[in-house]
Amino acid sequence: MFGLFKKFRDGLAKTVAAIAGTTRSLFGGRRIDASSLEELEEALITADFGVETTGEILAEIKQAYRRDPELKGKQAAELGAAVLTRVLAGSAGAPDLRRRPDGSPAVVVMIGVNGSGKTTTTAKLAWSLQQEGKTVLVAACDTFRAAAVEQLKAWADRLGLDIVASHTGADAAAVAFDALQAGKSRGKDVVIIDTAGRLHTKDNLMQELAKIRRVLQKLDPSAPHFAWLVVDGSLGSNSIEQARVFHQSFGLTGLVVTKLDGTSRGGAVVGIWRALKLPIHYVGLGEQKEDLQPFAPEAYARAVFGLED
Repeated sequence: MFGLFKKFRDGLAKTVAAIAGTTRSLFGGRRIDASSLEELEEALITADFGVETTGEILAEIKQAYRRDPELKGKQAAELGAAVLTRVLAGSAGAPDLRRRPDGSPAVVVMIGVNGSGKTTTTAKLAWSLQQEGKTVLVAACDTFRAAAVEQLKAWADRLGLDIVASHTGADAAAVAFDALQAGKSRGKDVVIIDTAGRLHTKDNLMQELAKIRRVLQKLDPSAPHFAWLVVDGSLGSNSIEQARVFHQSFGLTGLVVTKLDGTSRGGAVVGIWRALKLPIHYVGLGEQKEDLQPFAPEAYARAVFGLED
C-alpha cells in the first residue's frame, strides 16, 4: 500500500500544495481556529472539490472543533480525509479485464476529446495489463488526427505492445473490426480501442463512435464490453459536463482521470463521481508508463490532506 500511497502523494503534489499553502496550521501540530477553517474552505473550493463536498468536510471539522477547542491541525486533516473517503465509497475498482467465457477478448473502447491523454492512456493501460500477465492488443482507431496513429505506434514499439493500425484518414470502424478479428484469432485477453477525439459536441464524432460499436457487434454481439471516458483532471468541474455528454450519447461504464499531477484542481475526481456515479478505474499521476494507477479513494484522500500512509 505504501508504494501506491507514495504515487498518489507525489502525483497530487500541486493540489496538496494549493491546500497546504493557505492552511499551513491545518497540517502542523498547532491548534486550528476560525481563520484557518475559512482558509481551508477557500482552498477546497479552489481545488474543485465542490460546494457540497467542501461543506461536508467543514461541517465534520467544525463539529469536532466545538467538542474540542484544542483540536490540532493533523486531527482536522484526518477528519477531512475520512469524509473524502466516505464520499468516494464505491467509486473505485478496476474491472478484471479478461477473455470472455466464449474465448473472445474483452473489448475496451477509450473515448475522450483531443488533449485528454486518451492515446497515451491506451498505451499505458495495455502495458499495465501485460504486467499482470494478460495478452493485449491495441487498435489505432483515431484515424482522424494525423499524429494519433503514429503516436500509438511509437508507444507500442517502446512498450512491446501488439497493435493493429492503418493510415491517417482510414475508416476507424474498419480498423476496429480488424483489431477485434485479430484479437480473436490471436487468442488475446483484451483489445483496447483508441478512438477519435474531436469536440464532443460534434455529431460526426458520436456517429463514428456508434458505427464502431455496430461494426464490433458483427463479430461479438456483446462488444464493446467496456466504454471508458478519459478526462483531463486539470479541467476541474468542466470535465463533469463533458462526461455527462459522452455518457448520454454512448453509455459509459467507467472513467480514467488523467493529468492530476499537473494541476492544483485535483478535487475534480470527487465532483465527477458525485455527479455521475461512474466508477473511476484509473488515474494519471505522471508521465511515465507506471504512473497510470488504479484509483484508490483512501490513498487519494489522505494524500490530498498531506497525511502519511
